[in-house]
Amino acid sequence: MHADNALTQALVYLAAAVLSVPIAKRLGLGSVLGYLIAGALVGPFVLDLVGEPADVMAFAEFGVVILLFLIGLEVRPALLWQMRNAIFGLGLLQMTTSAAVIGGIVLALGATPAVAVAAGLILALSSTAIVLSNLEERGLRQGAVGRASFGVLLFQDLAVIPLFALLPLLSADGAAAGPSAHAGVLGGQPEWVRVLATFGAVAIVVVGGRYLMRPMFRFIAAARLREIFTASALLLVVAVAALMELVGLSPALGAFLAGVVLAESEFRREIETDIEPFRGLLLGLFFITVGAGLNLGLVAAQPVLIFGLTLALMVAKFAAMFGSGFFLGKNRRECGMVAVALAQGGEFAFVLLGFAAGARVFTAGEAELATAVVALSMALTPLAFTAYDRLVMSRATARPEPERLPFDEGAPEVIVAGFGRFGQIATRLLIANGFRVVLLDSSIEQLDLIRRFGWRVHYGDASRLDLLRQAGADKARLLIVAIDDRAKAQEVVELAKEAFPDLAVIARAYDRRHAYELLAAGADDVERETYESALNFGRRALVRLGFTDRRALRSAVIFREHDEALFRRLQPTYAEEDRYIEATRASRETFERLIQTEMARLEAEEEEAAPTAS
Repeated sequence: MHADNALTQALVYLAAAVLSVPIAKRLGLGSVLGYLIAGALVGPFVLDLVGEPADVMAFAEFGVVILLFLIGLEVRPALLWQMRNAIFGLGLLQMTTSAAVIGGIVLALGATPAVAVAAGLILALSSTAIVLSNLEERGLRQGAVGRASFGVLLFQDLAVIPLFALLPLLSADGAAAGPSAHAGVLGGQPEWVRVLATFGAVAIVVVGGRYLMRPMFRFIAAARLREIFTASALLLVVAVAALMELVGLSPALGAFLAGVVLAESEFRREIETDIEPFRGLLLGLFFITVGAGLNLGLVAAQPVLIFGLTLALMVAKFAAMFGSGFFLGKNRRECGMVAVALAQGGEFAFVLLGFAAGARVFTAGEAELATAVVALSMALTPLAFTAYDRLVMSRATARPEPERLPFDEGAPEVIVAGFGRFGQIATRLLIANGFRVVLLDSSIEQLDLIRRFGWRVHYGDASRLDLLRQAGADKARLLIVAIDDRAKAQEVVELAKEAFPDLAVIARAYDRRHAYELLAAGADDVERETYESALNFGRRALVRLGFTDRRALRSAVIFREHDEALFRRLQPTYAEEDRYIEATRASRETFERLIQTEMARLEAEEEEAAPTAS
């Protein structure tokens, strides 16, 4: 029995999300799959708590509208030029290859050429919302995988516009789409009227965004009312979406276009910040409605067919994307991650399938079947991502090892274990002062990069005693442990001090507690990885806030002296949580009184010296 009351439906949706998403995250499945599972559970085919998902889908799709608007805000001319290869190279190749492969499969299943072309083009699209959410959760959004995926998705979003013009031409009777294919007031109008209205709406968005929106935002910003600025940004998105829907285009595409127009605006960051909170909430609601809209009855009636078609779609898109990336010179690791991320149907497929059915390209049954396949592929994508991560990415050590260089440096004075951003700075200082250094690193990716810069870095795990012996640990004076792995660093320190008692060891620590653990393992000295940079950062902040260089420097010196004394004093108690916390709190109060007294003294000295200097 489902609830008809809007407040009760909101309660059901929110409760389903709050219960399902944390469990899915805890199981390593990701939040997107949690939302989809929540939607399937409360939907009409399981618990039937919210009725037909179409009742809330129109509101939920606004999340996709906001997402496309925010993406548009990032599409500046400089970014387009910088990502031209990813967008117009990889994006175009992925789209055409995926459409060809999927269309070929559909044709082989007995469909007409027109249906095969339409299905290939529609199913070649991927879900911008799901892909970006999955990449953000895994920390891949800003890397090479994220840039390649974003470029392909951006091309797909742009490709939707010509698809709306192309699909009616594939109609079974060769006629233009009837009224049902067009939303808004243009359903019964001649084709030339619809085309003219479409271009007119696009022109309004472009011209209005360029010449009207900026003065409007300046006027609103002058009022200094944050909530009105937020309301204005939402008004812009809603107005553009409504205009696009009026002429029969996707509201999300209109929002994307509006974002592109405002990408160079001085208010871009402010608009982005104000709208961002709505995106996450509404996208979550969108994923829930996709899960609720999954026709489990149809899946149960034809499970082999639908799961088979879904698997075929995902494998075909994976192969097409992987092949496209590899053809353009991407490495296998990057190609695989991008291919898995994009191996699903997209949210625009729901719109285009309905549009194509209205244009009589598909029958109602074909459109319903394709919709179920797209929804199921979206639901399976987080699982596919997790499986690929665990079965393929976790086996990175199976990759070919880098060339193992001979240890021909003679008797080294220093061995550096870990040649990342931390170890490189210490090493350069040592080499500049004439010390002989042997470098060790176990990261294949890091080695491939560093060796290109001419560094002679040896591949191997520094926790292996035989490798340390080959590196010359029995002759060296110092071992620097700069490994970015807390447990591994402690293991190396323990091994080195046990096997080479005369070898001095200094180690990189993650934080204060890790520093204590390294000292307990036998390290002679430790350095917290962000301590000095953070202290220097604070000193510069004081100068920016009006302190003289002398006062800022003295403040930093006092902080360092106090912290070093505290570090030594708390070492015996670091494993006792309550005593450690209490001592830390008391020390902070002592430090604040000490620094205030010293700063007051320095300020008085400077004031006394000021007349003399003049």
